[in-house]
Amino acid sequence: MKNVAIIMGGYSSEYQISLTSGNVVYKFLDQSKYNAYRIHIFKDKWVMVDENNAEFPVNRHDFSVEYNGVKLQFDVVFNAIHGTPGEDGLMQAYFELLGIPQTSCDYYQAALTFNKRDLLSVLKPYGIKTATSFYLNEGDSIDEQTIIKTVGLPCFVKPNKAGSSFGISKVKSVEELLPAIANAYKEDNEIIIESFLDGTEVSVGVINYKGVTTVLPITEIVSENDFFDYEAKYLGKSQEITPARISPEMTEKVSAVAKRAYDVLKMKGFSRSEFIIVNDEPYMLEMNTIPGLTTESILPQQAKAAGISLTELFDNAIVLALQ
Repeated sequence: MKNVAIIMGGYSSEYQISLTSGNVVYKFLDQSKYNAYRIHIFKDKWVMVDENNAEFPVNRHDFSVEYNGVKLQFDVVFNAIHGTPGEDGLMQAYFELLGIPQTSCDYYQAALTFNKRDLLSVLKPYGIKTATSFYLNEGDSIDEQTIIKTVGLPCFVKPNKAGSSFGISKVKSVEELLPAIANAYKEDNEIIIESFLDGTEVSVGVINYKGVTTVLPITEIVSENDFFDYEAKYLGKSQEITPARISPEMTEKVSAVAKRAYDVLKMKGFSRSEFIIVNDEPYMLEMNTIPGLTTESILPQQAKAAGISLTELFDNAIVLALQ
């Protein structure tokens, strides 16, 4: 039996969603093959939480836990942390230094994909289309006219390195621009301002399944709100339709672009990329390397549509990590 540490929580606004994802992994992991342990990673403490919710501190020197008088060590880590430090490369680098395999991509890919600006720049030479964008760093002077001239209205103001739509605003007038920038700076010191793409939004899960890069059935996102924001994602204010209502040709086209991005970046583990299809062309918005893993989340829905159960999905991730 392999000992699996499921890491969850994290230091960002997304920690609550991560705890839910981690508990789903804990619940669905094959108990005949694995001893699963829940590890909460927070700024003020790293602890293992047992069945009775008792907490046991993690020794960060070797990622072990003193439990019931025994030093517990882990064969593999299942990474379920959305945002920092699980999705931006910090935990990946830590486990690589310790020589402990983990289920997500490597630290470089995590850091790159977590930085929307850098990710899109790296993918551009491979013919992957993106929205017109304008970058700001905290402290930069803000020339509203230049920004609007570059990206047009409406536009989206986003923190460069944050997830779950925290800090994102849709800006429809010049007056809304400065408040939106201030809002984004609450989440990150770098901002990306993008032109509004009016089209069909789709989410594409790409995973390594049994050693093969596999594109899962595509999900179409229809938000009741102005865009796919936090409420739409987690409070039911959207429809997620799998498979997406797009033509077979379009499905093939988007799948090919998502697969190319995964392979070009030498990705491992799970990924979920967001695209907007405008005039039969997919434009990439971002790639998530630790997508939500709750039963309602998009990637598990896609796996289900592909005939892959959560137990099989999670087992595959661990088997590949251990290889």
